[in-house]
Amino acid sequence: MLNFKNIALRRGSRLLFDQASFTIHKGQKVGFTGANGAGKSSLFALVRNELHLDAGDFSMPPGLEIAHVAQETPAAACSAIDYVIDGDQELRRLQNQLAIAEQADNGLKQAELHAALESIGGYTAQARAARLMSGLGFTADQQENAVNSFSGGWRMRLNLAQALMCRSDVLLLDEPTNHLDLDAVIWLQDWLCKYPGTLLLISHDRDFLDTITDHIVNIEQNKADIYTGNYSAFEKMRAEKLAQQQSAYQKQQREIAHIKSFVDRFKAQATKAKQAQSRIKALERMELIAQAHVDSPFDFSFATPGKMPNPLLTLEKADIGYGQTRIIQQAGLSISPGDRIGLLGSNGAGKSSLIKILAGDMQPLSGKRQEAETLKIGYFAQHQLEQLRVDESPLWHLQKLDAQAAEKDLRNFLGGFDFQGDKVLQAVKPFSGGEKARLVLALLVYQNPNLLLLDEPTNHLDLEMRHALSVALQEYEGALVVVSHDRHLLRSVTDKFLLVADGQVQPFEGDLEDYRLWLAEQKKGEEKKISETAQTLSRKDQRKLDAERRRKYKPLLDALKKAEMAVEKYHNEQRQLEHQLADPAIYAESEKQRLKKLVERKAQVDKALGEAESDWMEAEEKLIEAR
Repeated sequence: MLNFKNIALRRGSRLLFDQASFTIHKGQKVGFTGANGAGKSSLFALVRNELHLDAGDFSMPPGLEIAHVAQETPAAACSAIDYVIDGDQELRRLQNQLAIAEQADNGLKQAELHAALESIGGYTAQARAARLMSGLGFTADQQENAVNSFSGGWRMRLNLAQALMCRSDVLLLDEPTNHLDLDAVIWLQDWLCKYPGTLLLISHDRDFLDTITDHIVNIEQNKADIYTGNYSAFEKMRAEKLAQQQSAYQKQQREIAHIKSFVDRFKAQATKAKQAQSRIKALERMELIAQAHVDSPFDFSFATPGKMPNPLLTLEKADIGYGQTRIIQQAGLSISPGDRIGLLGSNGAGKSSLIKILAGDMQPLSGKRQEAETLKIGYFAQHQLEQLRVDESPLWHLQKLDAQAAEKDLRNFLGGFDFQGDKVLQAVKPFSGGEKARLVLALLVYQNPNLLLLDEPTNHLDLEMRHALSVALQEYEGALVVVSHDRHLLRSVTDKFLLVADGQVQPFEGDLEDYRLWLAEQKKGEEKKISETAQTLSRKDQRKLDAERRRKYKPLLDALKKAEMAVEKYHNEQRQLEHQLADPAIYAESEKQRLKKLVERKAQVDKALGEAESDWMEAEEKLIEAR
């Protein structure tokens, strides 16, 4: 039980929330919602004992095992699967004790420790870690790669796998889907539904919250309140509160009428395909959803595109890849006005590469890309956030697109993306990821494209902005191709899916639930292989492998540890000498001899530090090669 009683938290002088009281019971799965900066992550830090309350009381039973996802990954030389297994700290503690008992030839202690390992599933840890990594998108070959060989996004997946590996009582997950593709999101959702402990989850993914959570803690207006039910149930209860406010009610009715109008038009065109039917159901829910978002700071829409040639863009027998590597072969695709296409497929299958080909950022290795003369592409991808001029303002970026526009009109337009007041004139550099994504989307919307290509457009966006984007895309009259791990967005704005898999681009006849089932079938073979491998290893074999691994790596680990200690020792002495040499008193005539000794020692330490760092790098390289 986690008990919060009349708690208050501040960040500097800013009050996050006050007089908040709620209790989270064992086994509950609780989603935390609220605007960015409302205090969700601060509440998690409180549970981890990294923050202290400004008022009130927080209590939980002693000895709870709390797991969370580390925000930074050390550039470790160990294998990825060993790094994941490190998440089970009790397992590692027992393995270390066993190594000591073996060195001391203490048979009684060894037997005791083997029994303890058996009781916590220590002999299946390798298989358990492999399944976690497989679910999060790692191939069998990647499991033995060094941690420092992975990119930042993949290291975050390793951190997530390490947290899941921990046999925890309480699991804290802060935006766990940010670095995942749709396949991994679906796998993680299923895993968390079966998680036996208490789950505290921050997420901007509506479907993710809906499927997993049974309670919602919402933080807004300096209050934190708990609601029973999933996110949709919370929306309904919040909507009922907001509907009582007259000003909110009027805005609500306008938005509902707007959405109903679109639903009616869409129904008139809908086929009996599963995708179309699921989209209609999603749109019919928008009346309810709209009520919960009447006070959203976002209000924008796409203007009607100018010319709409048919087709807008075609690919014929296109091979897609890099150098001699072909990821997709003989792709054929024709995009017409009004097409609303979602791309499905595993990470690395080629979805983003296909989007880049369509956008003209890449050229096919062979085949033909043909675009209409009046094609006007609006392309959103994560790398475009880095192409913003960080020393310039949102207003400056918009003025570069339309120098003749009145500043008042541009300010009003940016206001729809919640760039208000002085924010319009501030430099982009300190903006959060979400603010940069909103600005890139604002620039895209302003250009009025007739073909939208969106590659993970909801990354970094909160629930309110995701809702506003979904509403705007439903009304958009041009063609749309989107890659997203946000299933609510896919369900709401697309009516056709293409599956990118096994080097092919093929129509997927089904909805997102059918895709989930298809994924489950694909995973079955992988899970079976992992299980069979684990079963072939008897406990004796596993112990032998563990002992062999320890013997193999011990000299290299000892050398690395010795080098690290030497580096730390000389670093400390170097800092002490620099501190002494920075004292003006040391340069007095009476201190001449001491100064000379300090300078000589400083030279010796600098040289020794350089040699120690060289030894450390060499030892690390040898360990990487050995693994």
